[in-house]
Amino acid sequence: MKSTCSRRRLLQIASVGATAALTGVPGLQARTAQAGTSKKPKFHLGMASYTLRKFDLDQALKMTRRVGLTHIALKDFHLAMDSSPEQIREAAAKVRDAGLTLYGCGVVYMRNEAQVHQAFDYAKTAGMKTIIGVPNYDLLPLVNQKVKEYDIKVAIHNHGPGDKVYPLPSTAYERVKDLDGRIGLCNDIGHTMRSGVAPSESARKYADRLLDVHIKDVTAAEAKGSTCEIGRGVIDIPKFIRTLVEIDYAGIVSFEYEKDENDPMPGLAESVGYVRGVMASI
Repeated sequence: MKSTCSRRRLLQIASVGATAALTGVPGLQARTAQAGTSKKPKFHLGMASYTLRKFDLDQALKMTRRVGLTHIALKDFHLAMDSSPEQIREAAAKVRDAGLTLYGCGVVYMRNEAQVHQAFDYAKTAGMKTIIGVPNYDLLPLVNQKVKEYDIKVAIHNHGPGDKVYPLPSTAYERVKDLDGRIGLCNDIGHTMRSGVAPSESARKYADRLLDVHIKDVTAAEAKGSTCEIGRGVIDIPKFIRTLVEIDYAGIVSFEYEKDENDPMPGLAESVGYVRGVMASI
């Protein structure tokens, strides 16, 4: 158990991080970062736009900037999969103009060959580097072929208890371990925890295929657990962040805050601030 002093220090740093996340004040962010250790994280913090599913693309971009995030993966709420090439390029330009990096899309379901082709063409047109997806097992050979052709990564997303395809990162790993190295995992740590598996252990065990992370916290390490503000749930976030640093994870850690869909900003800002505080204190 953490000492009272160390916990107080973490909360102080997290408080500064939360203020920086909400206000976007560079000085505050810099001072928070200076509290960290000599080994700096190689990953970036980003936004899974499913968090902002009740808002249009322009609003989602402004909200992402407001909490100080620099990378974003778009869900089809913000850019429909059947958009024309012109519409895709226009949306990608909006993201760039907002000062954000459009690193990926997802979660994208691939249940037939046409959807696989569509996903890769969509990502290529937008200039995305990663598809966070759920391809059916029988489509993995085609996905493997497309990854080689397009040089776009596919990070398979786990959905926890009740998911019949990829409930856990381990499920996906067993399916892709012999495929191209650009096919790997998007570890949704909330669903991993809801399945009774510690996210830190999962990240470390499958580090060679960890391509993306959806970070969140949950109320219980069981199927009924639901998303809550990061730091208020049962996931050991400091341990998870330390694990990412130790395994030299260099991808994106995207916030997928599913709670309060009509008013996510308070809980999102708290979550971003908490993670920044943890990053500064380890």
